[in-house]
Amino acid sequence: GAASTAGIGAPSSNTVTKEYLRRRQLILLLVTNELERLITWCNPIARQDQAFPADKEAKLNDFLSKQTLKQKELRAYAGLAWRVNPVLAVFLPLRFPNSNELLTEVCRLVRCNPDYVNSVPEALQFLATPSNVDNDVPELTHMLTWAPVSPVDALAFFSRMYAAHPLTHQYAVRTLASYPPEAMIFYIPQLVQAVRYDQMGYMTEFILNLAKRSQLCAHQLLWNMQTNAYKDDEGKVIDPAIGSTLLKLMDHIVGQLDGNSRSFYDREFDFFHEVTNISAIIKDYEKGERRREACRRALRDVQLRTGCYLPTNPDALVTEIDYSSGIPMQSAAKAPFLARFRVRRIGIRNVERLALTSESDLQARESTAQPDPMMACIFKVGDDVRQDILALQVIGLFQNIYRQIGLDLFLYPYKVVATNPGCGVIECVPNSKSRDQIGRNTESSLHDYFISTYGEESTPRFQAARRNFITSMAAYSVVCYILNIKDRHNANIMLDDEGHLIHIDFGFLFETSPGGNMGFEPEMKISNEMVMVMGNGTDSESYKWFEELCVQAFLAVRPHRESLVALVSLMLDTGLDCFRGQTIKQLRERFFPHDGERMAAQYFLRIVRSCREHWRTAGYDAIQYLQNRIQY
Repeated sequence: GAASTAGIGAPSSNTVTKEYLRRRQLILLLVTNELERLITWCNPIARQDQAFPADKEAKLNDFLSKQTLKQKELRAYAGLAWRVNPVLAVFLPLRFPNSNELLTEVCRLVRCNPDYVNSVPEALQFLATPSNVDNDVPELTHMLTWAPVSPVDALAFFSRMYAAHPLTHQYAVRTLASYPPEAMIFYIPQLVQAVRYDQMGYMTEFILNLAKRSQLCAHQLLWNMQTNAYKDDEGKVIDPAIGSTLLKLMDHIVGQLDGNSRSFYDREFDFFHEVTNISAIIKDYEKGERRREACRRALRDVQLRTGCYLPTNPDALVTEIDYSSGIPMQSAAKAPFLARFRVRRIGIRNVERLALTSESDLQARESTAQPDPMMACIFKVGDDVRQDILALQVIGLFQNIYRQIGLDLFLYPYKVVATNPGCGVIECVPNSKSRDQIGRNTESSLHDYFISTYGEESTPRFQAARRNFITSMAAYSVVCYILNIKDRHNANIMLDDEGHLIHIDFGFLFETSPGGNMGFEPEMKISNEMVMVMGNGTDSESYKWFEELCVQAFLAVRPHRESLVALVSLMLDTGLDCFRGQTIKQLRERFFPHDGERMAAQYFLRIVRSCREHWRTAGYDAIQYLQNRIQY
């Protein structure tokens, strides 16, 4: 009898064996997934010379094919993973993105046991789902003690993706408040749009506190609110949804300034108004020499105040205006112009600290410094620059992703700030000229230009420039594909003096394209002359490296899809031309969200190869030459 009662409640050896077999299967599943991922990253374009030997390849494929599971089995393994370690279960949907059953089960597990994973920011998406927020499930109270997510994921709770809810809104502002003010400058456009969904006032309160904590944030908020309070470029039609709220908020922000902070605000905004007003002064002069002279004269009348900065660069004080630099741009009806300034880069915190000291202290400090670099900006009037801001935010996001994982790619997210309805400041890409300008100066191909600039192909300078060209081409090809950027003629493509290619002017993206949204251009621009610079043809090692970098750059951003969706979703209500109803659906589809790494890599490589030397690329360049004399 003693022997029979001793085993009550203890699992049988059979049960233990089954449990360990299932754990073994889970380990094999994860190893298989990681193997596929590593194979794809190590050999992204499936080169034969980098593949496994044939006998090992056959064994590997046999092993991989045996590890596939049905949807219901994956669901069961979510429960097993949770028993082993809840954090393991949370990351399974990232590993197996094509299983709705798995996703549903992980959501159920997180909702039933939120305390097990509330220290994992990535787990929140499985509790605070749109349907759980909509249905006000009681477990949402756990959000009050959840680890902070990224700023953009927190801001998503103030978008049309989620119903307004006090718990999600409290969590979002608590998360945003945990970041330093300078980190919030990047998200100013989304913060202002979040006011649309702020029925309970949490975001308004956060914005006022942020403006108190940082003068530079206060200035950026004021410029952005001034722009978004109106629906038109002239600032006459107020936005019925948030216009009056934003104008009241602006009064609050300015009203809470006093002493040195008020002096800083007056100094900065008066100086900046004087500079932008040049457009209004020169607008009535005819294009040509008369307008150029009027521009220089108006710039000479601007008085530089001590302790001011350019809106695009709050990390640098302006120390001098180049009074000879006023250059009107091409537009006839509007009057944008370019001006150059000498700036001292001292960092955002130091600009704020210095600007809040008295003016006599500032002048004493400025007089002791080293010579400073020149910086050019374009001041636009009558042009909505908010699409450019959004595109450059995404480029900045991609740049951070590539840096974090150590991927050797180059992007230059130059700064753009909207300062008034239809007005903005655009940082000029330093030490660069457009492909169109290069064509006007020398009627040679891009490859010939590289040789004349950097030396013969065999020289170290040419090789370094080619390398820079390839690392930037790959990164911008992915950006152009994800954002569906069009109008890629040669006036919108820059080359810097180190050989990097940089895309500018994002007037057509997502659902818009030139010629009445006909979508004429291919997904990315890989013209014949670009191929020649990258390696004298598509069979060269350097061109194959370009293809590999393209696939790796694409794979690197795929896990961040929902952060990008949130960033764009917050801007949907601005009524920008690029949003025509299907933006988010199409954006998600571009990531091949239901495919693993291997399939996604294959699909994307196919797209890259289909765009290479495409006849529509050459056709669009020819059209632009005939219509606008843009060289190609």
